[in-house]
Amino acid sequence: MPFSVNGILGTLALLLLLWRPEEQAEACSCAPVHPQEAFCHADVVIRAKVVGEREVISGNDIYGNPIKRIQYDIKQIKMFKGPNQDIEAVFTAPVSAVCGVTLDATGKKEYLISGKAEADGSMHVTLCDYIMLWDSLSATQKKSLSHRYQMGCDCKIVRCPSLPCSISAPEECLWTDLMIEKQVHGRQTNHYACVKRADGSCSWYRGVTPPKKEFLDAEDP
Repeated sequence: MPFSVNGILGTLALLLLLWRPEEQAEACSCAPVHPQEAFCHADVVIRAKVVGEREVISGNDIYGNPIKRIQYDIKQIKMFKGPNQDIEAVFTAPVSAVCGVTLDATGKKEYLISGKAEADGSMHVTLCDYIMLWDSLSATQKKSLSHRYQMGCDCKIVRCPSLPCSISAPEECLWTDLMIEKQVHGRQTNHYACVKRADGSCSWYRGVTPPKKEFLDAEDP
């Protein structure tokens, strides 16, 4: 029995109406970032322990289904960037397929957590945010959280996707860990910050101590 074009289009339209995004396979995909980029783009960056976990409902979707989130209750140890009040809870999606984050809620581990601020004083995090065990950070990374990363927030860190690669502007720093070391957590990630210098250009700086005037001076190569 032949099918008309209009009949086929009508069937497709009905299927589209019945289709629900949450029933489809989803995946969370995040581009790798240098920790300085993560710091500069985040609303909140804290050191904290997770002391509790529960599932909460935060409204309904367009189909009337409850929107579930995981609430992690935290004990903030130090705030590196964010609002004046302490962060008491971190929210995330319930599964990793939609970028939900899994944290140890026993209070035994300390994390560096970056994410977006919410109006009620909490924060929301995804797999694309920079979340690391505190003990896994290098000494340089820990020191850079207090001041050095902020010094470079006007700089731009450019990933090197393939060789040869180069910067296109003086305020850029070329990030080569992925290409040369074949890993995200390479030398530049663990030991360098992209710092703005006196002439407005940016350059990689290595070291735990703050950059000296000689480094920041435009005359210094």
